[in-house]
Amino acid sequence: MTPGTRQTADTGATSQTAMITTPHWQASEVGAAVLKRGGNAIEALVAAGAALSVLYPHFCGLGGDAVWMVSDADGNVRSFLGIGQSARNIDGITAIPSRGPGSTLTSACLVESWERVLAHSTSAWAGKERLSSLLDDAIRIATDGFAVSSSQRFWHEFRRDELGEWPGFAAIFTGSGIQRQPDLARSLSAIARHGTREFYEGELGARIAGGLAEIGSPLTATDLAVTRTREDTPVSLRYRDLTLFAPPPPTQGLTTLGIMGILEHLDMAGFDFSGGVYYHRLIEGVKQAFLDRNRIADPDFAASSLAEALLDPKWLRSKADAIDPARAMPWPQPYRHGDTAFLAAVDDKGRAVSLLQSTYFDWGSGVVVGDTGILWQNRGAAFSLDPSSPNRLEPGKRPFYTLNPGMALKEGRPHLLYGTQGADGQPQTLALLISLLADHHLDPLAALSRPRFLLGQTFSDTRHTLKIESNVGADVIGSLSTMGHVVSGIDAFSQLGGQAGVIKIGAEGRLAGAHDPRSDGGAIGL
Repeated sequence: MTPGTRQTADTGATSQTAMITTPHWQASEVGAAVLKRGGNAIEALVAAGAALSVLYPHFCGLGGDAVWMVSDADGNVRSFLGIGQSARNIDGITAIPSRGPGSTLTSACLVESWERVLAHSTSAWAGKERLSSLLDDAIRIATDGFAVSSSQRFWHEFRRDELGEWPGFAAIFTGSGIQRQPDLARSLSAIARHGTREFYEGELGARIAGGLAEIGSPLTATDLAVTRTREDTPVSLRYRDLTLFAPPPPTQGLTTLGIMGILEHLDMAGFDFSGGVYYHRLIEGVKQAFLDRNRIADPDFAASSLAEALLDPKWLRSKADAIDPARAMPWPQPYRHGDTAFLAAVDDKGRAVSLLQSTYFDWGSGVVVGDTGILWQNRGAAFSLDPSSPNRLEPGKRPFYTLNPGMALKEGRPHLLYGTQGADGQPQTLALLISLLADHHLDPLAALSRPRFLLGQTFSDTRHTLKIESNVGADVIGSLSTMGHVVSGIDAFSQLGGQAGVIKIGAEGRLAGAHDPRSDGGAIGL
């Protein structure tokens, strides 16, 4: 057995056995320990994801959700959508704020998703790990504390003028030094002792419901009790010699696949990936797919044939034909915020998992629920109050969802795992990464290190411009400007570029992986 390697600043990780990648080194180490003792990829990511819920509180946590893509070595891919639904009692809601108590409109499904994926692990993969042992490291880290990451420090400073308005926040979270979360440790311990239903129907669930009531959230104990993860069939699309898989609606997985279906007609392999023409085609492909994105909504409340319509080959061809190869299409489209954390793992049996977990915006709603230490998500801010919108707020509905971890099969077996933090930036970054990996055959770290773009408004720049990292070079910026793109430069390896991760399973099971140079983590090969 060839020993694996750990990602360094100059190289990605490699292995012949197993691998994990996360945006924080301690979380990667937690998951690697599970793989090393014989645990499978699902079990490793439950442990790593729980640890990340402590280590990366600005991007994910127990008060948020998770979307899983799971495959065995034979390419049987399934989606597990751990997406909380809106409160049943929404009478009288006339505005949806982006922060604060009024944004706590949806239940949290991350914890419930652990039960669902571990049940799959046990029944399909002969998994033997117990949830209680998988939460040990998260409990220890929350109790003992950890050094605040550069990412947490950045987002704490970025929101410094808002923090005083968020109930319970300032007493717990810091922007530097050592971060301890004893209340969260007690909540994790209760889940470890009593199981995931403790979060929804146990004594902890009662305290969560009470804390939500105190801040005026419409969520009740009944809303918590009916929260469930959905197992579903992923959507898929052929791209070159790969079959790309993404989670179905209400996620924007259709948008990522739509971009790739458009790029299939644009010969992306034939262009220099360092040049302006290459970026122009990517950006215009993104625009064409994003024009359809507002049609995506909870399929329980919307048309069920949307995937067939948006991924229809003739439709995607018409989108590609609409692109002017020499001129940018104007882009005054609404921007959706959101921050998440991506994790992926491959175990020694070739089973693969791609996972995103999130509290929506950085720091979610900003509201800490009662004495639980749990920072609640603001995913309700993704709803609309426009009665004509497919994504209008309705009781028990899941909102449009930015999370879309991806997976690609080659010759019927897992080949690529990929995902990123970044809301609107997710499909844009994923399109760039998939093209670099599939069209130009870059290794994971090289692909993750390439300059990125972000189309439209952001929370830090409300202009409808094309944000692009400065290390793309003056020639590319000049070329894009000449084609009509209104370009705003951002720093190289900017936090606005997202935090992505990739694991590639090559010939004879050779693994290569990395996490983003923009993150605080990396990949570990065993």
